[in-house]
Amino acid sequence: MLNVPPPDAATASAPTAAPTAPGPAPAPIDVEQAEAALVEHYPRLVRLAYLVLPPALGRNRRVLTAHAVVQRSLPRNRTAATPDDGYAYVRSRVLRQALDAGRTLRRVAWPRRAQLPPLLPHVWGLRLFPRSGGADELALDRRLSALSGGARAAFVLRGLEGLTDPDVRRLLAASGVDDPHAALAEADGIGTEGVALLESPEYDPCSLQARPTDLLRRRQHARAAVAGVAAVAVCGALLGLPGDGWGADGAAAPSYTRNSAAEAALDPAKVRRVPRDAWRASARTDFSVWPTRGALADDRPLLRRALAVWARPGTSVRVSSTPATPVGPPMGPAQLLYAGEVDRARVVLLYDGLRIARYAEPRTGAGPVALDFARVDGAAADTAPGAAPSTYALVAARTDGNVRYLTAPWVETTSVRDLLDPNGDARPLRRGADGVTAPLPTPGERRECGAWDVLEVTEKDPGAVRVLSDLGELTPARLTSGAPSAPADVSGGVARAAWARTACLLPAVRSHGVRTVNSWQYASQNLPESNGGAKWVCTRAETWRGTENRVLAQFQPPTAKAGTPPTGAVAARASSSSACGAREPSVLAGVLWKSRGGRWYVLAAGSEQFRSVRTTGGVTGDARGRVLAVRARPGDRAELDGLLADGRRVGALR
Repeated sequence: MLNVPPPDAATASAPTAAPTAPGPAPAPIDVEQAEAALVEHYPRLVRLAYLVLPPALGRNRRVLTAHAVVQRSLPRNRTAATPDDGYAYVRSRVLRQALDAGRTLRRVAWPRRAQLPPLLPHVWGLRLFPRSGGADELALDRRLSALSGGARAAFVLRGLEGLTDPDVRRLLAASGVDDPHAALAEADGIGTEGVALLESPEYDPCSLQARPTDLLRRRQHARAAVAGVAAVAVCGALLGLPGDGWGADGAAAPSYTRNSAAEAALDPAKVRRVPRDAWRASARTDFSVWPTRGALADDRPLLRRALAVWARPGTSVRVSSTPATPVGPPMGPAQLLYAGEVDRARVVLLYDGLRIARYAEPRTGAGPVALDFARVDGAAADTAPGAAPSTYALVAARTDGNVRYLTAPWVETTSVRDLLDPNGDARPLRRGADGVTAPLPTPGERRECGAWDVLEVTEKDPGAVRVLSDLGELTPARLTSGAPSAPADVSGGVARAAWARTACLLPAVRSHGVRTVNSWQYASQNLPESNGGAKWVCTRAETWRGTENRVLAQFQPPTAKAGTPPTGAVAARASSSSACGAREPSVLAGVLWKSRGGRWYVLAAGSEQFRSVRTTGGVTGDARGRVLAVRARPGDRAELDGLLADGRRVGALR
């Protein structure tokens, strides 16, 4: 598909609200019609219920209650409503129940079903909650928690559902809100800057993380119950049998014998410690040979707290993880990488062979605790960028818009480089004796993307320079440049110039579990009417889990302006695609472009595997070779495909 808008211009469609103009008499809605509307819009209805429910319920109960409210919103029989508007009917029932859940039991003589904890759905032994958002989502959550239920519903109906104020007032009144006008006025008090965040994963109760409940208390209760049942059974057996004898399990130990391996994993005295120079004699170059560092490496109470929180994080612990990362306790004693004070926190970094776990507590000893996880399986320091993700650095701390790294023992020097300034020099970055760097600005913090600072590390042997970028996770992503079959580290003017027009697109893959990002100029094209030369660039982000990769195709027109070069226009994007990768390097994309003379063209370009390209649909044309330019009109839509050297015909990236 052509004429793709840039990432910040994307819009999300919402179900339309019920019509407000007078119409025919209400028609009956049956259960099947309501069920179809509920199933089609289930994620949006659950998000609506979750946002309206009072935050005081806690994230786990809000998730379960939101799902229960939506699933209980089907009518028992046919009911009157406007024709073909099953969604509006179900939405009104969801809203009423969510508002009921926020009312105190003292206001009614008999509690309503929504005011009681949900019986179903229920997951034994787990707490479920949406993925944690950033500072903006946290601030919005606090503002919403200060609103009344009616005001919170008004804000969500206007922002998430796009309803007008008259529609909101009518829906609130039908849902039992005493003063809809006052609710709207209260909702106006928090402004509109948080409306866009209502679609964020922070408020998506259909995409959940799971954590265990209090394991010790649950085990104690289970032991007590088992002991009681066992006592009754033994007494019955003694009363019913005349003599001694073996039970069904013979001499086997009881089922709830304490597990020595699990206990060893939580013993700070048994954490694995690696000597400082062990990596020099090792054939491995992964985290298993990182030495134990930090001034607090011998602080047993700190390590005990870190291991205990890892095994059973409490409700006050802020837990985050890269997608598809297990968050349970280690199977055995973990390796201690670092323990020390960084900025205003005590930080512990641990490694269990699959994951990095970062524990952080306030230096004062009171306040919120953070626990972060990241997958690092298959990581290694390697001279071939495409062979494995890097183990050159880990995020030690993020504070005040800055990030600090703990670097690998084989890193000789560290520096900072602004990717948007390809001709600028790298700035030296100070590093302490424990391997922790001085703070450097977190890239992409500002919406205007005025700079993108990356970490450059130089290895002691063979002296190669690696480029790493923070993408909001514990492990920075390694940046490379070149063809997918032989990507190289970002060095030299050509590679830096290409990344200067690509760096500001990296927020599209932030917090997605990305380990490497390669940018490759796969084609160049002379533009019609002597408008200069354009470049076609493919950027591919690989994840730790090996799936759900992200691919962006860019069109970079010529620019004569001095200073920071403009970001390329996203011509196509895809997820979980093999295009532009080592297995399938071919890629084809196109745009609708306007010349300086005011004429429109469909432009397209394919990688070197293409022998011809054609466009069909609203614009028809073809070209031998891998670039195409066909006259078009504003708003034309075209479908692209091309013929590969092996005889296959493939479509454009999507």
